[in-house]
Amino acid sequence: MEAEGSGEGRPRAHLAALVLARGGSKGIPLKNIKLLAGVPLIGWVLRAACDAGVFHSVWVSTDHDEIEKVAKQFGAQVHRRSPEVSQDSSTSLEAIREFLNQHPEVDIVGNIQATSPCLHPSDLIKVADLLQKEGFDSVFSVVRRHQFRWSEVKKGENKMTEPQNLNPAKRYRRQDWPGELYENGSFYFAKRHLIEKGYLQGGKMAYYEMRAEHSVDIDIDIDWPIAEQRVLRFGYFGREPLKEVKLLVCSIDGCLTNGRIYVTEDQKQMVSYDYRDIVGIDLLKKRGIQVRLISERDCSKTLSAMQLGCVAKTRATNKLQVLEDWQKDMGLSWKEVAYLGNEESDVECLRKAGMSGVPADACVVAQKAAGYICKSNGGCGAVREFAEHIFLLLEKVTSARKQLEEINSAIKETGK
Repeated sequence: MEAEGSGEGRPRAHLAALVLARGGSKGIPLKNIKLLAGVPLIGWVLRAACDAGVFHSVWVSTDHDEIEKVAKQFGAQVHRRSPEVSQDSSTSLEAIREFLNQHPEVDIVGNIQATSPCLHPSDLIKVADLLQKEGFDSVFSVVRRHQFRWSEVKKGENKMTEPQNLNPAKRYRRQDWPGELYENGSFYFAKRHLIEKGYLQGGKMAYYEMRAEHSVDIDIDIDWPIAEQRVLRFGYFGREPLKEVKLLVCSIDGCLTNGRIYVTEDQKQMVSYDYRDIVGIDLLKKRGIQVRLISERDCSKTLSAMQLGCVAKTRATNKLQVLEDWQKDMGLSWKEVAYLGNEESDVECLRKAGMSGVPADACVVAQKAAGYICKSNGGCGAVREFAEHIFLLLEKVTSARKQLEEINSAIKETGK
């Protein structure tokens, strides 16, 4: 996470990323660590900050133990803020000044908002250049909007509204109007001397324009379900390139079923499943993704009755060995393997697979090992939900491939 390099490449000033994350929230309890697309909300920006490689240190300022744990899991250091700056009425500036008072080594603070999960390392790298190489004292994020503004007419006032940024007689077409720049709240970078004077913006100022699709603020723009869709399409998923999933291995007990075994009077065993999960398996197959099932017990009769048409391994005493054998037989990289499990026996498989998930009611150790935690319980739609998660990530892979093709095409056309 520490900024690397030497000579001209190494920043002279200590640049620290700081994410403010109180435990209290008027809207959503512990919102900062609520799972968004299977990742704690704060994890998205911490991943981007750590991978940017321009910060000497990455911090989370919090007053809550659970937020501290999540922050450390994502590679951040933790500043325990005082009760005085942890109130509903406390300002960001007060919390940042307290942080600086206790960390004299920091010269520049990049205050990154936890509620901006589509932030990318490339944005932070360019901002660091503005501060370190071009000498700006403060830089803040903006987004371009094409919205016509009108003056407000309050109830009871006897007057007409007036246009603020357009001539109604000559309305611009969207493509003919550059639009206007608005703060989007993703980040505010400022040097120590400004913050100590009580400013987050001042001195030699610059804005950094973010792409509209990356400009997501959960507090303002969209509700949680829509935010998840946006993040899955435009969020930053880490340094490792995504690959198309070609194999999903699903634990039968607790994922495809709810884990319960019903015994009849004549000692026959029965399990229940959700039809939505069967549909999810069919959809995966139609997209060319193999689905294989695994269980520690002998449930061959159950599988035969369900007629899923999937390769299955029952009485699996070593699930990881089975998974490795399938991966090698199919000639796949681990990035092309997805795993859905729910028990302690699934943990090693969850860690190994390139994409991993668990139902909402999975055991704690399995949840910690997974990259995605479903909202649905096992046997109640978790397989279908995880399938949708895979499909959204496949769209991201396809989009990235198209962008690369466009770049290569442009390079060939220019002869560079």
